[in-house]
Amino acid sequence: MQLDLNLLTALDALLEEGSVAGAAARLHVTAPAMSRSLGRIRKVTGDQILVRAGRAMVPTTRALAMRAEVHALVQQAQRLLSAQRELELEHLHRVFTVRWHDALTAACGTALIAAVHRQAPGVQLRLSAEPGTDTPESRRGEVDLESGTSPSTLPDVRHRLVGRDRLVVAVRPGHPLNEGPLSAERYAAAEHLTVSRRGRLHDPIDEALTSHGLDRRVAAAVPTATLALQLALGTDLVVTLPDAVTRATREQIGLTTLELPFEFPDIPLYLLWHQRYDDDRAHSWLRDLATDTVKALFTPPPADH
Repeated sequence: MQLDLNLLTALDALLEEGSVAGAAARLHVTAPAMSRSLGRIRKVTGDQILVRAGRAMVPTTRALAMRAEVHALVQQAQRLLSAQRELELEHLHRVFTVRWHDALTAACGTALIAAVHRQAPGVQLRLSAEPGTDTPESRRGEVDLESGTSPSTLPDVRHRLVGRDRLVVAVRPGHPLNEGPLSAERYAAAEHLTVSRRGRLHDPIDEALTSHGLDRRVAAAVPTATLALQLALGTDLVVTLPDAVTRATREQIGLTTLELPFEFPDIPLYLLWHQRYDDDRAHSWLRDLATDTVKALFTPPPADH
């Protein structure tokens, strides 16, 4: 019997995703095509591989036993097939989807696009907005590179620490908080904005204030840092955001920056990607380029002489 090695790739996707639809999305094929592949895999292995359990599908005992070995075989085959081919950036044609926090995109998007175009003019970037809820696009291969403030808890998602930011306070010129030293009490007494994709009116700042015996009033929650900064410019609302990733926007629209009047931990910034891209040379190039671009935000400007 002649074995179709493409079935190994399909089997790897099915075992990792746990569904026909998820495996189809990951490999960019139709669900009926993936169903046919599952049927052929069942015939070759003599095992059901995935079986219905209520509304979901679960792997069989044999499928669980072979999952790690199948994944290792697929990774090894990919390495073997690409080992002799050097990455030629000038001839690379590929679309990468980058999903970053809006403030990070605003701060680094221009530099990243310019660097990509300069080195690999055939590469296209799709800068995607963060969704309002956690979604598994990176696991399905729909997102190549994400940003986050914490490492992933998923074992198949890699992460890289690219910097640590600090919180600062942004207000309009002429805001009352500009008059005299900013104390924690004066800060808490002002009206505030939060930035939350989910519309949350509380964030860790409130917990820090509570530890000082203080409370603040949050007047509104907005989904993006850019919108929060624009609202702060036209109102007396106070917005507290990471310094490095919002500095250019704050300066561009003319906001005043104040030091946060109490201790608060630095905020780590991570880049995250799925392990399937570990040995992908083009993806490795993008990761390194994005890392250098983001790290530039945290590099102090040269001192004047």
